[in-house]
Amino acid sequence: MHTNEKIWHNNYDPFVPAAINIPKLTIVDYLHMAATLTPDKSFIDFYGTGFSFHRVRRQAFQMANILITLGVHKGDRVAFHLPNSPQYVIAYYGALMAGAIVVNLNPMYTSRELGHAIEMTGVKVLFTADILLSIVREVTQNVAIDAVIVTRLTDFVDGFPVSTSKELDLEEGWLHYSELLETHTQATRPRVDLHPNDPAVIVFTGGTTGIPKGAVLTHANYAASNTANDAWLEALYRKLDFTQPWRILTILPLFHIFAQIACINSATRSSATMVILPRFEIEEVMGMFEKYEHFTSFPAVPSMLTAIFNHPKAASIGLDKKIKFITSGGAPAPTQLIEQIKDMGVVFTEGWSMTETCSIGACNPLLGVKKVGSIGMPMTNIDIRLVDVDDGKEDVPRGTPGELIIKGPNVFSGYYNNPEETAAAMQDGWLHSGDIATMDDDGYLYIVDRKKDMIIAGGYNIYPTEIDEVLHQHPKILEAASVGVPHEYRGETVKAFVVLRQNESATEEEILAFCKERLAPYKAPKMVEFRDELPKTAIGKTLRRQLREEEIRRVQEKKNIK
Repeated sequence: MHTNEKIWHNNYDPFVPAAINIPKLTIVDYLHMAATLTPDKSFIDFYGTGFSFHRVRRQAFQMANILITLGVHKGDRVAFHLPNSPQYVIAYYGALMAGAIVVNLNPMYTSRELGHAIEMTGVKVLFTADILLSIVREVTQNVAIDAVIVTRLTDFVDGFPVSTSKELDLEEGWLHYSELLETHTQATRPRVDLHPNDPAVIVFTGGTTGIPKGAVLTHANYAASNTANDAWLEALYRKLDFTQPWRILTILPLFHIFAQIACINSATRSSATMVILPRFEIEEVMGMFEKYEHFTSFPAVPSMLTAIFNHPKAASIGLDKKIKFITSGGAPAPTQLIEQIKDMGVVFTEGWSMTETCSIGACNPLLGVKKVGSIGMPMTNIDIRLVDVDDGKEDVPRGTPGELIIKGPNVFSGYYNNPEETAAAMQDGWLHSGDIATMDDDGYLYIVDRKKDMIIAGGYNIYPTEIDEVLHQHPKILEAASVGVPHEYRGETVKAFVVLRQNESATEEEILAFCKERLAPYKAPKMVEFRDELPKTAIGKTLRRQLREEEIRRVQEKKNIK
């Protein structure tokens, strides 16, 4: 890559290189360094119970040796079907130390989705929690797993009694997490030869509708992501007061790649403390802001931020003093939300990435110009092009929407046992994202929409995010999503799904009139449906596809009645 040819490099923060060497490290090497250099620092804070880096590494050694005793060999798949918890982090590192490939599973999966993911990856050992046992029992009736290890979240919270296998009513042959650690005390480093290019983690994309695909990420992908993130944050590191505790508010689900990089890996790189919550529950989150003096970083998605900064306590808590900086990803943040956060004095930056890019891609500079509505520019070691949406090859002119394609050492090695999907996504070394974007003359990128979400009405290409942006400007609207729905004459037409702010009321006519004043006639929604909430993924992305499929079924049912 000829770094001097890229227009965005001129807008990098000071000390951020265009390219940088990537250390030949594995994921567990970062834990080893933190546990060796800062052994007594807190790695995890779980409801007031602290876990030092030394303790986590020692218990990870134990779990690695337990897995080896259970017959796990290098390359075997060990799955995690757990909410956020210390148990997840300890066993995650233990599995990697044993040479296993970690398979991350969404605790919200249906039995069909869970069974498919386990069977497809050939899982040998499954870690799960007592609150999920009913669905695991259903899956194991049809899918063979060598060992199931079960925990209760409160087992690792001081002041709560540790459960027993008898209390959890485990199936014959199933194992209890805490009892395993108590009886298998060997805490020596396993003699497993790990290489950076070894596959490390399988992270599923999608899964709420359709068949999920397992993206295989190597240890080298994680090292590339870690290195680029450290380079990007270097200017900020020089400004922060390291005499204060470095805390990462960890609400993003740990099975998701965003949390793995921005929370787990960030903590080991900076010897920071992850303050972990098992889920996003708004009152509990606001209570955390009241309890702790500050959080150094808060990786989040826009739906979380919308709930937090619109909470009645947001102003009185003083979020500008509680949060040093926010990194938003997962979906475009509405302009109104960004301005609202900036008005409170909180440092905010927005970026773009994919599971397949190991959670890095583009990001706004931390200290430099942040353009509202932009995802920023390609990060260190990364090249991005915008190509024709139809042919996927020719670069489009500056300012013209094109499909975003990306190349770099962070890009995944393919989908597990799925060469067809891998070939479709990776072409000539470039990963085709399916996102449509534009680039300005400074190299800043703007996501227009998902290729699959684009609405074609009466021959016009309509991008839903543009409509959503207008809807979010309405003072009564908290959340909104627009989709294309079937139309007899136009092929598709635009429908808006709206969640109003608390104690507000509005009519369909009012919302439609608001949009007509701000959008070209062919873009303006023709229908509005009010909802109490919008369907979301576990990480908080609005499921636009689900809304569209619900509407298609509704239209089809009406036709059948006629």
